[in-house]
Amino acid sequence: MREFREAVDARDHEAIDRLLADDVVFTSPVAFKPYHGRHITAAILRGAIRVMGDGFHYVREYSSADGRDHALMFETTIDGKALTGTDFIHVNDDGKIDDFMVMVRPLTAAQALAEAMGAQFERIGQEAAEAATRPSTVDTWRS
Repeated sequence: MREFREAVDARDHEAIDRLLADDVVFTSPVAFKPYHGRHITAAILRGAIRVMGDGFHYVREYSSADGRDHALMFETTIDGKALTGTDFIHVNDDGKIDDFMVMVRPLTAAQALAEAMGAQFERIGQEAAEAATRPSTVDTWRS
């Protein structure tokens, strides 16, 4: 998880994208259905970084004995409301993130996050669609 945390801290979107499996499943704290695929997950993570801003930081990390499951606790402020959350991450046999679930609290901050992310969702959808139609450095690297 060191690579992922470093990529998030550096706001390095390409590095984050490279760490995602093509079949990654992203479960949002505010959406009913999970999202499937690297392009949409990467776009959602870019949107979350924009929304959570410079105040976002990880405060704790827990890992399973086999190193495949991780819980990364974070803090930030959304619309003046303190938000605490946890990214639950699983990596596959290739070391790529194949499951990414986010949980947040308290409810007022979760509602502010939902509103802020909702305002980003048209852009998120466009970014995901554009990424799916053009070769990226990740796609080129895999060839």
